[in-house]
Amino acid sequence: MTIKPLIILPDPLLRQASTPIERVDVDIKRLADDMLETMYDAPGIGLAAIQIGVPRRMLVIDVAREGEEKQPLVFINPEILTSSDERSVYEEGCLSIPDYYAEVERPATVKVKYLDRDGKEQLVDADGLLATCLQHEIDHLNGVLFIDYISRLKREMVIKKFTKAAKTKAL
Repeated sequence: MTIKPLIILPDPLLRQASTPIERVDVDIKRLADDMLETMYDAPGIGLAAIQIGVPRRMLVIDVAREGEEKQPLVFINPEILTSSDERSVYEEGCLSIPDYYAEVERPATVKVKYLDRDGKEQLVDADGLLATCLQHEIDHLNGVLFIDYISRLKREMVIKKFTKAAKTKAL
């Protein structure tokens, strides 16, 4: 397993839609392992493949609390089938937008169809933090960031800050 470098805002790759995975093979399983290793190292609770520069429809999540046993989940070609009218608000952050957090309102529950690490089709009814995390990571696969849910003014300030930091780093 290899820890991969994270793609950071304003990298245009973060706005790219990811392509479906045709079949689950040894390379995809290795990618899943690398993504989990990268996510745990960051540390984070979710990571989409695009965040390590791989525009494929795969994400990993582990919402186990600190001190609990790890519960790594791999979602290949995830698709939200249904979402509730009921809403919930969580303070979200993103490994690709380090040290920035904002409250985001999303559906409280979702039903997601996906392939697991073995290529078997699965369904999950998610609520709470898992539902929020799934929606956040699936958004990444579609080129959407959590800052797209905040006010335009706040979003522009965040993008400006990260663009300036990227230019400074490049010098």
